[in-house]
Amino acid sequence: MSDITELTIKEMLDLNETIAASLFEGKTYPWEVLPEIKEYIVKLGESLPADKYDEVSEHVWVAKNAKVFPSAYLGAPCIIDEEAEVRHCAFIRGAAIVGKGAVVGNSVELKNVVLFNKVQVPHYNYVGDSVLGYKAHMGAGSITSNVKSDKTLVVVKSDGGNIETGFKKFGAMLGDNVEVGCNSVLNPGTVIGRASSVYPTSSVRGHVPAGSIYKRAGEIVRRT
Repeated sequence: MSDITELTIKEMLDLNETIAASLFEGKTYPWEVLPEIKEYIVKLGESLPADKYDEVSEHVWVAKNAKVFPSAYLGAPCIIDEEAEVRHCAFIRGAAIVGKGAVVGNSVELKNVVLFNKVQVPHYNYVGDSVLGYKAHMGAGSITSNVKSDKTLVVVKSDGGNIETGFKKFGAMLGDNVEVGCNSVLNPGTVIGRASSVYPTSSVRGHVPAGSIYKRAGEIVRRT
């Protein structure tokens, strides 16, 4: 049985592990930042030190020691933080923060996201309207689905109660050290607590408590 407090920023995310810590200040749940990411990046980018970051095009800032492959597309606004790697044919549509040491891999698409430090989305992932905590990892082909098929507003559902977000677009919130198995789909409004794992080829909905293993719908077990 999960508690609604497990859905909070405090319980899910280490704000010392993102350049965007101030974005989360004054908020209770991580998805509350989604409407503010784009504007926040522009403001933050303009304050970045020129000795560490280059503005490679308007509102696109890349750390001097980050590695961006020539075939990658960086849409504005975005920040690629120090020692991050953006690989072949990655498509950053915009409104994306890629944390320190993070990996955005081959043919990965990002839109309106915050990736904390050391996040890995390395192979054929789509991540939209989402927040991925420190060292979260999405296996090859795993994606966030960010719009419901009936286009209604997303509700975050948990054993502790449901929360209406008011958002039409809402992908997934992953806590620190979450592992998502290959070819999984994180349906709109999915929230996965710290240090939990999702089996490959899963279709995940609602809240997965911290320290759990998601095996299939209706079968979530605590780590021992």
